[in-house]
Order: sequence, then C-alpha cells, then structure tokens
Amino acid sequence: MDEPVLVIPLWADLVAVGLGGIQGALFASGFRGQRRLDLLGVAIIGIVMGMGGGLIRDLLLNVTPVTLQSNWYLLTAVCASLVGMLLAGLFQRLNAVIVGLDAIVIGLFGAFGTSKALALGLPPVPAVFVGVCSAVGGGILRDMIMGLPVAIMHVGSLYAVAAGAGCAVLAISHSAGVALLPASIACIIVTAVIRVLAVIFDISLPEQRALHRRRVAVETSAIPIVKPGPDAD
Repeated sequence: MDEPVLVIPLWADLVAVGLGGIQGALFASGFRGQRRLDLLGVAIIGIVMGMGGGLIRDLLLNVTPVTLQSNWYLLTAVCASLVGMLLAGLFQRLNAVIVGLDAIVIGLFGAFGTSKALALGLPPVPAVFVGVCSAVGGGILRDMIMGLPVAIMHVGSLYAVAAGAGCAVLAISHSAGVALLPASIACIIVTAVIRVLAVIFDISLPEQRALHRRRVAVETSAIPIVKPGPDAD
C-alpha cells in the first residue's frame, strides 16, 4: 500500500499532537528539580510529548516521519505547549482533566500507530508493538531529556498496559474483518477506560506491588529517592 498515511486524517493527527503538547507543558510546568524550566524548556517538552510518539512510530515503520511533512505539526505542538503552560494553574487544580488528557493521548497515539502498521501490512503482534511504542514514546523521550527515571519502568497505573490492551483490541478486530476506523475508535475507548479506572482504583501489576507500591506521578513530578537513615529498621 503506497498511501497508508491516508488512514490517519490530518485533523485527527493534529488533535493528538495538540493534546500531547498540552500534557507535556503541564508536566514541565509542575516540574520541581534542581533547575527550573524556562519558556523554551516548557515548549521543548511540549513538542517532544506532542510529536515524539508519531516520530517513533514512523521510524519503527521505516517511513518518512509524517510530522516533518507539514508545518502544522510543529506549530500545533508549540502553540499547545504554550497554552498548557499558561493554563497550568487551572489544569493542575483539575486532576480529572489531567488524567483524562493522559488517557486520550495514549489511546490516540496507540490507535494511530497500530492502524498505520496494519495498513502497511505488518502482522497483528508487531502492529501492536508499534502502537504501544507510539503511545508511550513521547513520555519516554520526555523523561530521558529531563534526566528523570522512565515512568513506565516504575510503579504506575497501567500506563503501557492500557495502551497494549487497546492496541490488541484494534489488531484483533481488524483481523476479524472490522474496518480500521471503528477498530481504532474501540482502541481509544478501551485504552482510555483502562487507564482512567487504573488511576481511580490505584490498580497496578503484581510485580509493581512488590516494589512497595511506590507510585510514579507521571503527570506532575519525578520520583524522590529516599535513602533510609541509620536508625531505620
């Protein structure tokens, strides 16, 4: 197939980029480290969150990154990051908004990555892998750039698992003959629901509970490393 990009409408891709940019700006605005981020730093994190998933998706698929083929992607990411920074105080008082944005962004990038991989002819399992990498790629790049522990590698609320479940639903549905559009919508819904429920009920994997259930606040801050003192038991 020569035109798999047509599976993803431009407006839908820009919505995902914009929401990712806002989410990245909210994270950067709430960051408290040894050095505070300036306007440029916040914009860079917004761009990474907005465009990182798409870049990783296209690199894995060995195709020209679609985010570099139009002016709108970078402009959308920058504007969204600035909006997120300006409204950070409002958003951070509305935790439900942050969780909702997080869930939708994961679902969108997961659906777009998996559907594009399927459109290129990849088998279902590799397509799901591409979708998950696309969903969590922006967050991984963000943490690496900011010198933080990679959030999905630590205790959290089924961040990658939610993406994997949604992408699997998409791949299985498509294999059963369902068109990519309704299958992608199902992917977004399943991913968002699992992510939101995991946050509300503090659900995590058994291996994560073995790490004393120390949670990673993906949306707001880094992991504090607390060393026990000499009087600790």
